[in-house]
Amino acid sequence: MKIVFNFARSRRSASALKSVSTLTLAVVGAFCGAGPAWSAPILGSDLASFAVLGAAGVTHVTTSTIGGNLGSAPNGSVGGGYVFSSGSLQANTALAQNAQIQLDAAILAVNANGPGTLIAGGNLDAWQISHGGFIIPGTYTVPYALTNLVGNLVLDGSGSNTAVWNFLFTSSLITSTTSNVSVQNVGDGSGVGLYWTVASAATLNGPTFAGNVLAHDLISSDGDLTITCGRLLSAETKVTLINDKVSITGCAGNNNGFDQGVSVSIGPVEQTVPEPSTLALLGLAFAALGLARHRHS
Repeated sequence: MKIVFNFARSRRSASALKSVSTLTLAVVGAFCGAGPAWSAPILGSDLASFAVLGAAGVTHVTTSTIGGNLGSAPNGSVGGGYVFSSGSLQANTALAQNAQIQLDAAILAVNANGPGTLIAGGNLDAWQISHGGFIIPGTYTVPYALTNLVGNLVLDGSGSNTAVWNFLFTSSLITSTTSNVSVQNVGDGSGVGLYWTVASAATLNGPTFAGNVLAHDLISSDGDLTITCGRLLSAETKVTLINDKVSITGCAGNNNGFDQGVSVSIGPVEQTVPEPSTLALLGLAFAALGLARHRHS
């Protein structure tokens, strides 16, 4: 049976969360190793409007360029002096408050796809080298490492414009000053989902990054970071910027910020022989279907 674990701490509205209650779908999915049940944006509509969001504030040095809303709640300390290509400051506004609620739900939704495939030692460079020089769509659990990425990480969608990557970091996410993240072979990218959920802090020191960083704690960089398609979202702490450029509108062919993700995943990554208990549940599910048909015949 699949074991699902969550790293986020839910502290706001439980009504923001979604679940699957269809027993038959779940059991059949577990038995058959079915793929995702459906695809939809992970981020709620209010949250999706933000390029940068913090719970304890947002700080920046000199000038940071933002494509999308920038805000913080419940601490509304966001400062000023940003250059906006789109969006505006949202200092503890109703929009920012609701976005924080939706951030908790989004973290849970992404982590619900796990645990997926383990990246041994938390080393994305080594994993990529041993798997053809790129990483294909899927869900990956990444344990702690002193540095998770040193070189150029290539996420290859194999020509699918609905490719989805979920990277679940059990501790921190740390990239070096020589690291870059790029997405390729995804068509127009209209249905691409790219998520990095981080149980603690995210430190992005490379020149470029891509996708949505959903961190529990501080999100920071050493400066001059460029994210043309993605977001920096901190659920409990703050975001610090140093001459950074973060945008949800610079994506090739679309402006969804790589947020067309998988909301629910059913079944293990690797096919296994069902346990007796799984077979029993499957039998009950089919029996329920037969009874329902009999009642309506």
